[in-house]
Amino acid sequence: KYLGQKRFSLEGGESTIPFLDAVINTSSQLGVKEVMIGMAHRGRLNVLANIMGKTYEQIFSEFEGTAKPDLTMGDGDVKYHMGYSSDIVTHSENKVHLKLAPNPSHLEAVDPVVEGFLRAKIDSEYKGDKTKALPILIHGDAAVAGQGIVYEVTQMADLKGYNTGGTIHFVINNQVGFTTDFDDARSSIYCTDVAKIIDAPVIHVNGDNAESVVFAAKLAAEFRQKFSRDIFVDMVCYRRHGHNESDEPKFTQPELYNIISKHPNPREIYVKRLAERGDVEAKLASQMDEEFRQLLQDRLNLVKEKPLPYQATRFENEWSSLRRSKPEDFDSSPETGISQDVVEKVAEALTVIPKGFKPLKQIEAQMKHRKDMFFQSKSLNWAAAELLAYGSLTLEGKTVRLTGQDVQRGTFSHRHAVLHDANTNEAYNSLKEMKDRKGDFYIYNSLLSEYAVLGFEYGYAMANPNSLTIWEAQFGDFANGAQTMIDQFITSGESKWQKMNGLVMLLPHGYEGQGPEHSNARPERFLQLAAEYNTVVANVTEPSNFFHLLRRQLAWEFRKPCIVMSPKSLLRHPKVVSPLSEFTKGHFREVLPDTTVKAKDVKRVVLCSGKIYYDLEEIREKEKVKDVAIVRIEQLHPLPKKQMLEVLADYPKAELVWVQEEPSNMGYWNYILRLLYKELPMEIIARKASASPATGYNKVHVEEQKNIIAQALKLK
Repeated sequence: KYLGQKRFSLEGGESTIPFLDAVINTSSQLGVKEVMIGMAHRGRLNVLANIMGKTYEQIFSEFEGTAKPDLTMGDGDVKYHMGYSSDIVTHSENKVHLKLAPNPSHLEAVDPVVEGFLRAKIDSEYKGDKTKALPILIHGDAAVAGQGIVYEVTQMADLKGYNTGGTIHFVINNQVGFTTDFDDARSSIYCTDVAKIIDAPVIHVNGDNAESVVFAAKLAAEFRQKFSRDIFVDMVCYRRHGHNESDEPKFTQPELYNIISKHPNPREIYVKRLAERGDVEAKLASQMDEEFRQLLQDRLNLVKEKPLPYQATRFENEWSSLRRSKPEDFDSSPETGISQDVVEKVAEALTVIPKGFKPLKQIEAQMKHRKDMFFQSKSLNWAAAELLAYGSLTLEGKTVRLTGQDVQRGTFSHRHAVLHDANTNEAYNSLKEMKDRKGDFYIYNSLLSEYAVLGFEYGYAMANPNSLTIWEAQFGDFANGAQTMIDQFITSGESKWQKMNGLVMLLPHGYEGQGPEHSNARPERFLQLAAEYNTVVANVTEPSNFFHLLRRQLAWEFRKPCIVMSPKSLLRHPKVVSPLSEFTKGHFREVLPDTTVKAKDVKRVVLCSGKIYYDLEEIREKEKVKDVAIVRIEQLHPLPKKQMLEVLADYPKAELVWVQEEPSNMGYWNYILRLLYKELPMEIIARKASASPATGYNKVHVEEQKNIIAQALKLK
């Protein structure tokens, strides 16, 4: 009816629908309460109508263009990307909560999001019972073989931090990827050969044989529930049309499409088989066909149809108690201080080692230092401030989940959230053992993956608004391996799908002469993606401010992803400490003014962000420079323009410069220039524009850094 409109039809692979129906029905009999499906475009509208219960009227009104999209919170997305939720009652009278994840056109990118979402539900709603929630991932044959994220997600299957009790993978194998034949699309014999890495069984089944497909579905559901392991079903079928309905497949596969044009569809084959067996009369089949076509025509004529009743889950109700952000929310931050009592409870947990536990000598020294900070000097470094934030949130009943490569110890040996016995290697998670803890604290060293792991954590945060979900990169630059997740989900998900998300990304950043990949977390990329209050981008210089930033994530009445250019050398810098009094009151400070110089003496104001502040301050002190003020911008997006102007009002006659360690074509300069060129004309002091983020030669690095500092402080 809709010529030229894309619908990515399921024709040739119609047996997908009885497959899903049988999996959901069988799984519900075996205890599954919730199913989440991740799939690309092929057959999505069919799944929405026949499995999810989206009404024909809703679907037709979208095609007619009469549906009024809610654009109050963004720009929307094409119809075959949107998600959907429904409650269904199966043939066996069991209630099942169904979800179809929203996804971009990046094939397979949705896979880890589904896994992370259901892991959050398993952890919180189902108290760790993995038999209650089932992930179903629907793949295309070319995608399951060709997309690296499938391998990463498969490697997650049995890992402690990522296991979801087994996934049912269903491949709609139409033997062609867009226009590419399978012998150009993979080297493996089967498209599902990735299953071999975890010894997952693979069932190959003929899509023309509906009863065999249903048998495979039941077997897959039973296997998953019994053994809590992944299973693959490869349904070999075909694609009746081109990649989409306006595409001409005979351009590239003339021989194949001559065969397909004469081949009966799975329904016709099944009707013939039933008639031959004497199970039904051919007349009944054609009558059902006519009745259904008439039903569709009636719906198209806008006969009203009621959507399925839908009961929101506990987490969805918690999301609904939140609200969308407003511009004025970013004028100042909410109070996020904690009581002295909370500080003491967390401090005790962080400084006590259980009897019989033998830590390494270096850890004993670390623990003594930690005890001194909390109980003697009452001044906390970065790691202590961070762990205090996590502990305080779990005492309030919130979940904290932190993952990434080496997060238990920390890449720079600063965190030591999990200790290991020197003799037995037994692990001890201090905050997990804390008295009066109401929420959970999960910290997992991840597999060596950025793309899938970041997608998993996005899914986890999407499911639970009361979870502080954090992914830490080993070095900030490594986030570029997960750019698809950043572009398609994290920075645009709220605009496209109206889905808030509070995920935090910690990206180690700062120039210490360690070469290109170990210096720059590429803040310019995140700032380029920042608009419409979609994310928080921060580069924080004080432990207490980092503490308040983390707590603000859950104190806000809405959720925003937060990208932190987190420090490396500042983790042990003697000046990077905060008095305990800054933790028991106050809030996140978007701008830190300079309190060390007299305003009347200032001839130049240096604006900067992050670690370079301490480099500037050290030389300013050493050279006794009195006429330069250094103002730190701790939050870059949303840009705290109001606070900046208030601070700069103290220096009406001073010249203004922006100083950064990064090359002038990277870092913050282009963003700052774009937003402030009218109100605050200023010059840039930075490394020269460069193709690489940093030099690999320490001597060159030191010279460059000295030059930037000298220029900024007018020493040359």
